Amino acid sequence: MDQILIKKLKEFAIEIRLTTMKEFKIRGFGHIGGSLSIIDTFAVLYGAVMRYDSENPTWPERDKLVCSKGHAGPSLYATLALKGFFPLDWLKTLNNPGTRLPSHCDRNQTPGIDMTTGSLGQGISTAIGLALGDRIQNRENYVYLIVGDGELNEGQIWEGALFAGHNKLDNIIAFCDYNKKQLDGWTKDILDLKDIRGKFEAFEWHAQEIDGQDVEAIFEAIEKAKEMKGKPHMIVMNTTKGAGVKEIEDMMSNHHITISNEMADKAITELESKLKAIRVEGGAL
Repeated sequence: MDQILIKKLKEFAIEIRLTTMKEFKIRGFGHIGGSLSIIDTFAVLYGAVMRYDSENPTWPERDKLVCSKGHAGPSLYATLALKGFFPLDWLKTLNNPGTRLPSHCDRNQTPGIDMTTGSLGQGISTAIGLALGDRIQNRENYVYLIVGDGELNEGQIWEGALFAGHNKLDNIIAFCDYNKKQLDGWTKDILDLKDIRGKFEAFEWHAQEIDGQDVEAIFEAIEKAKEMKGKPHMIVMNTTKGAGVKEIEDMMSNHHITISNEMADKAITELESKLKAIRVEGGAL
């Protein structure tokens, strides 16, 4: 993979984290753990992989994203704003009355959101519907689906997995944000997921397992998925809940938290320093 592109994607991921923390500082609370853990995937998708037109968000030939773990909306909003889908000033209104950026993703409110999500488990079904529609219309685009690991507790996920495998929907590329925590604790204690990759393979999916905080690994896994025809794709990403902000990473309960100005300012300062470092030639992270 081109080293210039890797650096560009790492830089974009830091920009998204920085912008997301600024959002949360204004709001004062939110679903921060799972918003931060998926950011490297957003950086790769919107920085190097997806076909889209920020000035025409409903362009029929675009690739589509279904963020089934809809509570990761704040980091997706930050990504979309940085890519010009809507003004950055909108981020100041996150989850406030009258906002176009609600707590969970809403396609009727936010430019660039392809599917309303938040009721966990349902995103796989809507992603399948989009993929089937694109296939019927002979489009060459992809539907990207993001699910949470705790979300795999939902039976609807496995109904969708069975259907997509049976129908060989190779225009779906899914990612599981395997940060190993859900609302009430560790996934292994609540409902042990065991071998996620193996489960999807048993449902006739092409599956991979990677470091989900490594932009190069994410990019290469997507490229590998596109080479495999005749099967839907699952990329299991080993991530850290709260990734990129050490104080939040170290919290046991970091699914939805109150964020003080002091916590936000510390994170913002650290991220600004990382961004400055990577923008300097040879700068170390």
